[in-house]
Amino acid sequence: MARVDHWVKNVFVLPGILVALSIEPHRIHSLSWLNLIVGLAAVCLVSSSNYVLNELLDAASDRFHPAKSQRAAASGGVNRMLGYAEWLALLAAGLALSRQISTPLTLVLIGLWAMGCLYNIPPVRTKDVPYLDVLSEAINNPLRMMAGWYMTGTEAIPITTLLISYWMIGCYFMALKRFSELNELHKSGDHAVAGAYRASFKRYTPESLLVSVLFYASTAMLFLGAFIIRYRMELILGFPLVALTMAIYLKTAFKAESAVQNPEKLYREPLLMASFTATVLVLGILLFVRLPRLENFFTPTLPQNTAAPANPGARLLLPSHTHPLPSA
Repeated sequence: MARVDHWVKNVFVLPGILVALSIEPHRIHSLSWLNLIVGLAAVCLVSSSNYVLNELLDAASDRFHPAKSQRAAASGGVNRMLGYAEWLALLAAGLALSRQISTPLTLVLIGLWAMGCLYNIPPVRTKDVPYLDVLSEAINNPLRMMAGWYMTGTEAIPITTLLISYWMIGCYFMALKRFSELNELHKSGDHAVAGAYRASFKRYTPESLLVSVLFYASTAMLFLGAFIIRYRMELILGFPLVALTMAIYLKTAFKAESAVQNPEKLYREPLLMASFTATVLVLGILLFVRLPRLENFFTPTLPQNTAAPANPGARLLLPSHTHPLPSA
């Protein structure tokens, strides 16, 4: 139930480490590899705590899913009391490790665990609420980024625009996972089974999920652009690779029995993995490269008026052939 094979998702802590080191490069020399390993182990253990809780509370609905019905709890092969003991033991082990590194990292992991509780435990159980299910699950992305950020030893607060972008890109991935699942169940004619397996599917449609995917992608790129313009203009060179990876992921979601439904199996998609690897490598390098000419090229420019207003707070003069808008 700990789903060790899902630990690959914790690769999302890596950008937090790289961005923190690019913002404070002096920390590279004092970086402790032991802290990174211990911190990553702590994230994995707390994630597994959430997976155990998810499997215990979803056992009844998982029986309606062709693959998840084979899980230990869904098939009735789990002592539930021992299962809940495992849930708490994994949390305790993860927090014990994180305390060896820093208080901020421990607080982030408590937040990660708390979101797992909100996502799974009634009466809140955000998993059952359309759109809120995606938003609350994907917030684990910026939490993982923050975990990586604090593993470097910094105590500064992570950059907000980057966290929002990371959250929205997580929503993009999660909404496509939902779309792939629901689209496949609808194609097989199992509309009733879809709602029994996942309560939010009673109100979702494949079309509404695709519309939300467009919203998440647009918002993610808006805030990524804001981060790039303000902090690291060089990253704009890697943007085509980001867009390519997102496009390939979207196409993959339309496949039958798509790996998008089980992200830990995405390694079976060679084109996606090649694009993702290239994106990570290029962005990682660009985080530590300075290209002043590129920054000059994107410097904002505005048309200059021949006569500057006497009052600096005055409104800009409109061209003579236009008429000013009436004042409110």
